[in-house]
Amino acid sequence: MTTKAKPARKIEPGTYEAYMHDCPAVALLSTISNRWVSLTMCTLGANGDAMRYSHISREIPGVSQKMLTQTLRMLERDGMVERTVTPSVPVRVDYELTPLGQGLYDLLSQVRDWAADKTDDVDAARARYDTRQADQ
Repeated sequence: MTTKAKPARKIEPGTYEAYMHDCPAVALLSTISNRWVSLTMCTLGANGDAMRYSHISREIPGVSQKMLTQTLRMLERDGMVERTVTPSVPVRVDYELTPLGQGLYDLLSQVRDWAADKTDDVDAARARYDTRQADQ
């Protein structure tokens, strides 16, 4: 006996269901959960003012020039970051959060603060788990 698969559910335009694989919100969640995105957003948000590329780079340990450039371009494309070019010698380029980016920063900073506050609890839970696994 075989059963037929359920027909695909139609999503109304403008309605997003983040747990459906073809939902645009899934792609956005993937983007904002990226390590470099969250570190870049928190760096820009914590500073509060426009920052030059070199300053951002110094604030994020381990980020390569290529990765930071890609991350800033992606955030600019998504409307999270505004890039301002000031014609001078040399050319000055500044980055700052847009209002949309500020909203994301507010959420990410809460997650960052939670992680800083709960690291000891997570470490203790891991140790308990590892001990139980070793005893089995």
